[in-house]
Parts: sequence; C-alpha cells; structure tokens
Amino acid sequence: MDYIPKTYRPLLVPETQEQAIKEIKDLFQTTLANNLRLRRVTAPLFVLSGTGINDDLNGVEAPVSFEIPCMGGVKAEIVHSLAKWKRLKLGEYQIAPGYGLYTDMNAVRSCEELDNLHSLYVDQWDWERTITKEDRTLDFLKEVVRQIYATLQSVELELYKKHPHITPRLPEDIYFISAQDLLDRYPTLSSKERENEIAKEYGAVFVMGIGGKLSNAEIHDGRSPDYDDWSTPNSEGFCGLNGDIIVWNSVLESAFEISSMGIRVDKEALVRQLKERGEERRAELKFHKMLLNDELPLSIGGGIGQSRLCMFLLKTAHIGEVQSSIWPDDMRLELAKNGIFLK
Repeated sequence: MDYIPKTYRPLLVPETQEQAIKEIKDLFQTTLANNLRLRRVTAPLFVLSGTGINDDLNGVEAPVSFEIPCMGGVKAEIVHSLAKWKRLKLGEYQIAPGYGLYTDMNAVRSCEELDNLHSLYVDQWDWERTITKEDRTLDFLKEVVRQIYATLQSVELELYKKHPHITPRLPEDIYFISAQDLLDRYPTLSSKERENEIAKEYGAVFVMGIGGKLSNAEIHDGRSPDYDDWSTPNSEGFCGLNGDIIVWNSVLESAFEISSMGIRVDKEALVRQLKERGEERRAELKFHKMLLNDELPLSIGGGIGQSRLCMFLLKTAHIGEVQSSIWPDDMRLELAKNGIFLK
C-alpha cells in the first residue's frame, strides 16, 4: 500500500533531480571509502546456485534464477545482496585488518511487495572490512556506525550547499538501542511501530541485535543465520553484534531504514545460528565449509541503499521518483493524481 503525503511536491525539477542523484552517489561512495578505508571492486550480478554464496535475506525469498546451457545446464541466480561474496573477496585479496572493499551492487528481488520504499530493483553499496578477533565487540560496532552516520551528515550538508532549499534534517548524534530494550520500552507495539516511535523521538537510531529471539519469543526482524552475528552476548548484557541504521522520514512520517549491517559470524556463531534456525544442512555448502575451516577472515560489513539514500536526502515520497523500475499501472495513475511521478 502506498502512502501519499498531504500537500506533497518534489523539491527539484526532473533534470535537476537527476543531476542531484549523481552528485549524491558520487560523493557518498568516495566519502564512505575514505572514512572506512575501503577500495572499490567490481560486483557480480549473479552467482552459481548451491554454493551458499548468495544472500538469503530472511531465508525465505526465492532468487531469480536461470540455466547456463554452455556450462551443462548449471543454474545461476541473481544476487539478493553480496553479504557473503564480499567476505570471500576479502580473503582472496588478502586485505589486512582495518581495510576493506565496497561494490556498486544491483539486484532483482521479484518477491518484494511494491510500495513507497520497496522496488523490484535494488541498488546499494555493499561494503566489507577485515577485522581482528579483538574487534568483535559492541564498542567497535558502534564506532563504525558513527563513521557511516558522519558520512551521511557530510553528504547532506554538501547537498544543502548546492540546493539551499533542501535543508538538513539529520540530528547531531545517532542514538543506540537494542531490539530487546526497544521491546521493553514499547511492549504493546509491533516491531515496526516500535521503530516509528524511537525514530520519531531521536531522529536517527541504530537498533542492535536483529535476528535473535526477544523476550516475547519473537524476532525484531528477519535475518539469515549465516552472515550477521545476532547471537553473541556483548558487554551491555544482551545478544547481538548487528543492527539497522534508521532515520525519521518527515515526508512519509515513518521510520526509514538506510542500512543493515553488522559484525559477521565467526564459526561458533555460525554453528549456533544455523542450529537455532534448523538450517544445519547449510554447513555442507561451499561458503559455510570455508568459514568452518577458518579459511575466511573475520569481518564487519553491510549494505547502504542508494535509492533509499537519494530518496531521503531529496525528500521524495516514493522510491520510484529516484530510480527506474516496473510499477503497476494503477499505482502510477493514483500517485500521478497526487503529484508523484514514477520513472
């Protein structure tokens, strides 16, 4: 279902907006690379099926797949994201701790339900950085989150310098809270309603520990068990070394996820999380065998939505205003009646 803001109008004419989108993307990736010490690598659009390399998202989404006749009919699948592929590349390139890589990732998620925030087409910066065993702490995770948030702030300020009527709205600091503490604060609300409340109050939050069971026997949001570590106890007494960067979107009047990220599973966390989800069979896949045999580096990583970022900074009401995709005709017509024109 689409949300149509009252009295909405785009802040830039189409040709100026296209230029602004390019400015945002160019500046963000170079600033992020400098802040996190990342180098750019070329990303695949598809990977072989049955290797465990593709991101399983929540573990239920089916990837778009196809056969390759010239390779004996083996099956390949369009990536969902590159959460695990990046870790393989860290090892192949022997990237030292404290340094990493990022990619310009494009994906097709055919199972998405289309609305203001979700499209069949996904574009994001996928990044990954090698870490040490000593870095697998909540304090380290928070420091990396602050570096990413500082990147968001600097790009927002540069956009304002070029387009002064697009005023910055990110708060000075990002607020940290665990999914369990968020549940304790709003025990009668759903997870999305809890995100709305905390994002509206603080403007920018990092919700930690997403994927593991909470005290109500539910999870805050879905996570595949084989990349983010959401089950390792940390220094503040709860489990989880991952989370989402969420900001308050005043145009849509709702919480707005910019990034999903976290410290990746080590072999102990992988075994624990596969067992919790009843997915022990995955341990026989190529990626998982390499991790269990200590053939992959420890890492931290995540994805940052490119269209999401442009949508937030340019204050558009629909992701289809900043990217080209396929939309139902009735959606296009209804939105056009309210001044929202999809590409």
